[in-house]
Amino acid sequence: MITTNPASARLRRALADRLEADGDLRTPTWRAAVEQVPREMFLGEGVYRRHDTADGTLWEPITLARVGEARWLELVYEDTTWVTQLTPLAQPSEPAEPGQVPGAVQGVPTSSSTLPGLVVRMLEHLEVQDGDRVLEIGTGTGYSTALICHRLGNDQVTSVEIDPDVAARAATALTAAGHRPTLITGDGLAGHPDGAPYDRIIAACSVRTIPTAWITQATPGARILTTMSGWLYGFGLLALEVTGDGTAHGRFLRDTVSFMPARPHAAPPLPADLPAPEGEARPPIYGASILDEWMGRFLAQLAAPTAQRLHLPGDDATPPADLLIDQATGSHAWLTSTDTGSLVQQHGPARLWDQIEHTYQLWDQAGRPTQDHFTVHITPHAQSVRVDTSDDPSGSWPLPTRPGVGMTRA
Repeated sequence: MITTNPASARLRRALADRLEADGDLRTPTWRAAVEQVPREMFLGEGVYRRHDTADGTLWEPITLARVGEARWLELVYEDTTWVTQLTPLAQPSEPAEPGQVPGAVQGVPTSSSTLPGLVVRMLEHLEVQDGDRVLEIGTGTGYSTALICHRLGNDQVTSVEIDPDVAARAATALTAAGHRPTLITGDGLAGHPDGAPYDRIIAACSVRTIPTAWITQATPGARILTTMSGWLYGFGLLALEVTGDGTAHGRFLRDTVSFMPARPHAAPPLPADLPAPEGEARPPIYGASILDEWMGRFLAQLAAPTAQRLHLPGDDATPPADLLIDQATGSHAWLTSTDTGSLVQQHGPARLWDQIEHTYQLWDQAGRPTQDHFTVHITPHAQSVRVDTSDDPSGSWPLPTRPGVGMTRA
């Protein structure tokens, strides 16, 4: 681990200048934290850089030993998300740090240091006040934890990390940087009741539904900031106010933020045997390209929360297609494109594309409201999303009651 030096201090000030110019950093207290917390102490001695190739995504290990201290510090203070741990496809049972990998590999990232601009933007959205007690879900490298400790003090901060190896590295880094918050290794979706109540809760992972523990462990008036996503990867940054008695209400912010899903909320594996197209074919009102839009995915996910998408690019003999599979109901929909137009075929008890088109059309007819016109309402019995530009009762969608497949009507 390298120690801080004048070059690091200069780069921290430059990073703060850049984040302020970009509008991510807005208050003096968070600027002071960015200028004082050395990010290099939380990246260990290596990271992975992403390369998208014709053969798939490769992850190149970059280490302090290979590039030297000066170049390493320049990389550390880029406004970039660095993957710090992944599971190589060749060894799926063994997560690997960059120093353990000789060259570029395919793999699944399992821990990262989020770009500082997003970290700071989230912290600004959290709207902390002096004396607030904060629960952080997802310690990760510990960098954001250190920023919160600098702002509020160690005694006000509790951070939960599910991965024991990641948690141990973060604890070491935080201690070395002079911070001693309460660190818990466990499921952040369960919060940490022994440290409750909390005035602010912030999650560095996405969830499909708001965990009950976050609501019950928060003070009345507490603010919860998290990204909500699902199995179609439609993201929204949600700010909730806890109103007591298991209830909370909030609104999505106009901010395009995405995080890895909380592990219990991640999508199940797709079946090895894909269903064949069947059912009556019709021209779609909207094509599968709406699933390539930020709002399109967000809306489709509200309409079909247990659906997953597989895009098949096609070849000379087969036209491109998109398959939606809902393993919860045994339903699927095929959307194919040919020289003569597009077709959709649906099968099963849920007409997935009908549901998605209805929601997209409702949004279209309402004037395409931005994401901050969508609100979330939570009671002890149900959670729902509503659009505030429509009096149509169909402009309300239930969220899953559990991370898995169940749903309830609000």
